[in-house]
Amino acid sequence: MSLDEVQCLARDYPETFWTEAAQNITWFKRWKRTLDKEDAIFPKWFLGGELNVCHNAVDLHVETGRGDQPAIIHDSPVTGTKRTITYRQLQEQVSRLAGVLVKHGVKKGDVVVIYMPMVPEAMFTMLACARIGAPHSLIFGGFASKELSVRIDHAKPKMIVTSSFGIEPGRRVEYIPLVEKALELSSHKTSKVLIYNRPNMEKVTMHPDLGLDWEEEMVTARPHECVPLPSSHPLYILYTSGTTGTPKGIVRDTAGYAVMLKWTMANIYALKPGEVWWAASDLGWVVGHSYICYAPLLHGNTTVLYEGKPVGTPDAGAFFRVLSEHGCSSMFTAPTAIRAIRQQDPQAALGSQYPLTRLQSLFVAGERCDVETLEWSKRVFGVPVLDHWWQTESGSAITSSCIGLGNSLSPPPGQAGKPVPGYNVTVIDDVMQEVQPRTLGNIVVSLPLPPGAALSLWQNDELFKKLYFTKFPGYYDTMDAGYVDEEGFLYIMSRSDDVINVAGHRLSAGGLEESVLLHPGVVDCAVVGLEDSLKGHVPLALCVLRKDLRKRQEDVVKEIVRLVRDTIGPVAAFRNVLVVGSLPKTRSGKIPRSSLASLVNRKPYKISPTIEDPAVFKDIERVVKLELRPAEK
Repeated sequence: MSLDEVQCLARDYPETFWTEAAQNITWFKRWKRTLDKEDAIFPKWFLGGELNVCHNAVDLHVETGRGDQPAIIHDSPVTGTKRTITYRQLQEQVSRLAGVLVKHGVKKGDVVVIYMPMVPEAMFTMLACARIGAPHSLIFGGFASKELSVRIDHAKPKMIVTSSFGIEPGRRVEYIPLVEKALELSSHKTSKVLIYNRPNMEKVTMHPDLGLDWEEEMVTARPHECVPLPSSHPLYILYTSGTTGTPKGIVRDTAGYAVMLKWTMANIYALKPGEVWWAASDLGWVVGHSYICYAPLLHGNTTVLYEGKPVGTPDAGAFFRVLSEHGCSSMFTAPTAIRAIRQQDPQAALGSQYPLTRLQSLFVAGERCDVETLEWSKRVFGVPVLDHWWQTESGSAITSSCIGLGNSLSPPPGQAGKPVPGYNVTVIDDVMQEVQPRTLGNIVVSLPLPPGAALSLWQNDELFKKLYFTKFPGYYDTMDAGYVDEEGFLYIMSRSDDVINVAGHRLSAGGLEESVLLHPGVVDCAVVGLEDSLKGHVPLALCVLRKDLRKRQEDVVKEIVRLVRDTIGPVAAFRNVLVVGSLPKTRSGKIPRSSLASLVNRKPYKISPTIEDPAVFKDIERVVKLELRPAEK
């Protein structure tokens, strides 16, 4: 069946569709009812069933003869090490670690906070928690103590699992002082902290009443079997906000998540068990949870865990090396990573030395991918490059080219695919009327949401309903703006609050950015609204130029203005361009446009704790003060 036919089946007969998909998961006890949608905001999937995600992701492969297949390849250019863990070795490590957790009082339903770098032991801990039914809350290693303390107070973990050090290019991050400070700040008192001391570095400890040594505990640990868990049992909590306001912890269930992830690996990404897959993300993001850890292991793939950057570890050829050396069949990354490579090495000369003989496809997500970046990627990687769209709340793609169902490998440029089966997507205006094709509107999803979507917010059902289901009753509000074309492809333009109102005309920041990026000298840009006494707002572009550009900067700026006016038209009132050295990005590659908008309008702005390099804001602030006169506002 085609994607459109499968989508219709999932829409009209969801119980039939997801009953079939669930056959690909191994159950301890088969479910009695596939879907209860009496409360459409809180649907219940696979009622009465019992399973264990760790059993499906680890033990099952050993039992079916895949024990000697690599499960995880840890490639760490920041430490100069590589390590391969087979499924059998993974089972040994995870079952022993589960025994350590149980020995120290962690039981089904207890939360475990994981605060670790990109090391296999972080994945061992995720899986060990899943093995015994302890929801994990994985927080970026190196996150500030204040941020960590807020999450500790909200999640109330029984145990914290951490590491001695994280390694960033050119520096080492000491985790234990950050954990100790967070525990001082938090009112909740965790009973134990398990410390993984990284090899070839000095050993660190905590107070003996609190600290446990990973290696010592693992030596004496008794392996623990997988615990059968109800379908709706919470697998993890993933926080999406900083310290302001109430923490928002997305809760994911066990059964729905496992069923959806297994389905996506075969049908969206067209992966076969045994193939090597690489999601170039961080375990602390939803991509890391879903597509570094759980999905590839559920599908019997080898997953690459990369502790490095797209550039600087050591250079812009790093991604090509990893793909070539490990024989990756498919890859998932963010457009911002590709732009960073393109800025440093516009001709991809550093990557040309690495043959990509096994690479079949490259998927991008995390932010809108402009056409120029997409076309450059196709040229240098030599495979189809496919944009798709999803959110932390969804846990997997909402729209995509499902190439496992035989979809086109060359869909129209700029689109993010068609709705994935289970996601019934509509574009509506502010009074909930469906808009015409190619008309910018609010992207919403009909209820109930499919398996794998967020169950709720941790201990806050009311906030969950208020945030996502109040503005447009009967729909999930994605808070993204975009449009659908005549063929049903969705185009994500920006967050709803990134739409710029210019003299009554609603302009998408994403559409303006795409026009700017058509200039061959621009490798990255962000467009925000600049306050204007006459028009309300006018667009301002912050542009990063290619390193090898030979033209004068003022000439490039004039060309950009002319290009945008030619492609968008005079309605954009586009005349403000500032050239900056780089743009601030979160660790998942998103641009904090609201903070940048406050900055350029000379208002106080907040720097999110997830920003990779906060100093970039000060650099942009200097450019704004030098080149943007207040009279232009």
